[in-house]
Amino acid sequence: MLMPKRVKYRKQFRGSMAGKAMRGNQITHGTYGLVATEPCWLKSNQIEAARVALTRYIKRGGKVWIKVFPDKPVTAKPAETRMGSGKGTTEYWVAVIKPGRVLFEIDGVAEAEAKEALRLAMHKLPCKCRIASKEEVNGAVNAAQTAEGGEQSEN
Repeated sequence: MLMPKRVKYRKQFRGSMAGKAMRGNQITHGTYGLVATEPCWLKSNQIEAARVALTRYIKRGGKVWIKVFPDKPVTAKPAETRMGSGKGTTEYWVAVIKPGRVLFEIDGVAEAEAKEALRLAMHKLPCKCRIASKEEVNGAVNAAQTAEGGEQSEN
């Protein structure tokens, strides 16, 4: 399972999943990617299950990039415990996913094979996703930045 080696603080607030992804919303390494369309928490075992499904389908050909890492601890108290006596212990780790976040990237395989592998991985995840190519995701992000008034300077 994925988890940080060490953290500065053992416990965190639950936080907010409002808004869309401002970082990690472009396909940087591969040709095709899996893009989240709704907010969710991705557990480390769900990320691992999707990775296994991807690599098994492409029979370890090509290359797969995992673009998310579970760095948020989620705590839980034991069942039938009275209120009070502090926050519970860390049960598992999650990655906070916002809409537009690229979860996985794949390269080095044919288009049909890549899309089928990403479709299989998508069924292992708790949130709705879409399969996208590098051109359509990066083109949409650049168009949104220019519409907001972001300058595209050459220097």
